Amino acid sequence: MNQNTGLSRLIKAFGYSMAGFKAAWINEQAFRQEILLGIVLIPLAIWLGDSGIERALLLSCLLLVLITELFNSAIEAVADRLTQEKHPLIKNAKDFGSSAVFLALCYTVLVWGLVLWPW
Repeated sequence: MNQNTGLSRLIKAFGYSMAGFKAAWINEQAFRQEILLGIVLIPLAIWLGDSGIERALLLSCLLLVLITELFNSAIEAVADRLTQEKHPLIKNAKDFGSSAVFLALCYTVLVWGLVLWPW
């Protein structure tokens, strides 16, 4: 019988999530930079957004960058574990992850520009 249900499962899942954040903070410079950028931009988003919708848009795109960076880091970690040899499929996987982060950053600039530009 699986004893890992309910509250116990949630507590363990929370622990795994915190371990992931810690590993990303320690091992991923881009994640640290994006967190530090978030520390500056999150209060600005709350202050500059004129409505709940605007604040949600400004904040959600910042979270999207962090989420995408975590997925990118996961792809890179798995790829590096599989092989250190140069292989076109591994390169593609890493490049795809990097492209996803780039698009999330572009989306953030777009959203901030559209929300904050004085029309």
